Amino acid sequence: MEKIRNFCIIAHIDHGKSTLADRLLEYTHTIQVTEGQMLDDMDLEKERGITIKSHAIQMEYIYNNEKYILNLIDTPGHVDFSYEVSRSIAACEGALLIVDASQGVQAQTISNLYMAVEHDLEIIPVINKCDMTSAMPDEVEDEIIELLGCKREEIIRASGKTGMGVEEILQAVVERIPHPDGDEKAPLQALIFDSVFNSFRGIIAYFKMENGIIRAGDKVKFFNTGKEYVADEIGVLKMDMIPRTELRTGDVGYIISGIKTSKEVKVGDTITHIARPCSEAISGFEEVKPMVFAGVYPIEAEDFEDLRSSLEKLQLNDASLTFQPESSLALGFGFRCGFLGLLHMEIVQERLGREFNMNVITTVPNVSYQIYDKQGNMTEVHNPGGMPDPTLIDHIEEPYISASVITTTDYIGPIMTLCLGKRGELIKQEYISGNRVELYYKMPLGEIVIDFYDKLKSISKGYASFDYHPAGFRPSKLIKLDILLNGEPVDALSTLTHMDNAYELGRRMCEKLKELIPRQQFEIAIQAAIGAKIIARETIKAVRKDVTAKCYGGDVSRKRKLLEKQKKGKKRMKQIGNVEVPQKAFLAVLKLD
Repeated sequence: MEKIRNFCIIAHIDHGKSTLADRLLEYTHTIQVTEGQMLDDMDLEKERGITIKSHAIQMEYIYNNEKYILNLIDTPGHVDFSYEVSRSIAACEGALLIVDASQGVQAQTISNLYMAVEHDLEIIPVINKCDMTSAMPDEVEDEIIELLGCKREEIIRASGKTGMGVEEILQAVVERIPHPDGDEKAPLQALIFDSVFNSFRGIIAYFKMENGIIRAGDKVKFFNTGKEYVADEIGVLKMDMIPRTELRTGDVGYIISGIKTSKEVKVGDTITHIARPCSEAISGFEEVKPMVFAGVYPIEAEDFEDLRSSLEKLQLNDASLTFQPESSLALGFGFRCGFLGLLHMEIVQERLGREFNMNVITTVPNVSYQIYDKQGNMTEVHNPGGMPDPTLIDHIEEPYISASVITTTDYIGPIMTLCLGKRGELIKQEYISGNRVELYYKMPLGEIVIDFYDKLKSISKGYASFDYHPAGFRPSKLIKLDILLNGEPVDALSTLTHMDNAYELGRRMCEKLKELIPRQQFEIAIQAAIGAKIIARETIKAVRKDVTAKCYGGDVSRKRKLLEKQKKGKKRMKQIGNVEVPQKAFLAVLKLD
């Protein structure tokens, strides 16, 4: 146990975590690095150049003629995948805090650091990309010292590209990070921090040994679900899974026990022996709080059960996804899914398509609201379709967040304008160092859900970084905006919006839908309504045939008669015809600006 070190790599997005992880693997001769980012094995990760999943891998390192086992977890940097980071931190004793030498400390650097400090991890600060011409290692060192209160000589300068400083990082891991402390003689306790579905072997759970010893063939049970299994195969994680006969306290490994149903494996659960169980589960593992909700519906109604099993399998690999069944008038049966943000939602949609061949329609994303009636009872509403009658509502409360934006002084003006436009209140601003400033805002979550992050990035030319956490609910003047097609409400397009924005939004939605819905044989009226009051209207003209073509010369009343006859036919058609709304119309409503 004294020779084991468990650590993770945390940083803001694009600060070079995965590249540095490659160098560490290469340096310890764990693998031959043939291409960049060896640990990012999903196609999506390679295409987008971001880490979506945490990856655990074991390395062996010789230091002072003694062999040490280093268990490394490479984590994502984007705010939408912060749950992956919190789970990785729970399975470690130390963390490498990576800061880009040209970018300096950014929002996600700080929030991931706070998470690590809360778990009492030993932090090793590393300045990456020191080989770049735009690097400012001295200024960045000052920022890190101010943030961590560490000594200047504790900060390691490195480069994931050239391999500079890698040896120092490995030495620091061995010297500074404490070994796991547990009791091998105590009853077995192992924390599940991730799981993955394999169509041949069932569900494979990844765990970290806190106490005791586990051997292949042991009878084990999962503490929270109470289900019992036989450990058919256990082992450690290199690039592939390598079986072992036993794992001891402090090890990180996997267990295969032929589990078929995904409900039986919960991330954060504890594995223990049936014969000699532990008295309590391992604590310190918070439940995930979804930020954004959207309906996910199969395009073909008979694919509903397939979609359910696809979501369950995806949830094993992505524990921050939550879902529950719901139905909609326009789209039939589907699921109301909770995501941690818009990028997370996009990735889930892509993965459903690629890994499970599921074609889905996703509705307009929104957040959950608390609605109080005249008697003072509270109901939580996730989609506008579930709103009670407006006459029964006393008031509505919407979720607020505390947001922090770190930017250079050049972009303060445009960013403040953006935040004010999203009903944000400036709490305070602080100068961090030089010309970098941190702005603190209180904002409604519903306003930032759709396009806030994209706009912030484009206003600040990619320099501003954004991080947020929930800050309770506040009363707000919200109303439900319905979209009607030929007088029929389309519940997938209805939204809850602030009273001040309703007219503008309604008008823009009608205009956008007019462009996107194809012309039919009959006239289509697109209306935006608040309750019974219509606030905007656009009309898509019918596709018409020239019925008067065969009337040449003669009296005008002959033409009138034919046109009247056509008009009646169109009216009849409008009563029985239904309007197909293409998927891109649902998506376009998100990108109205």
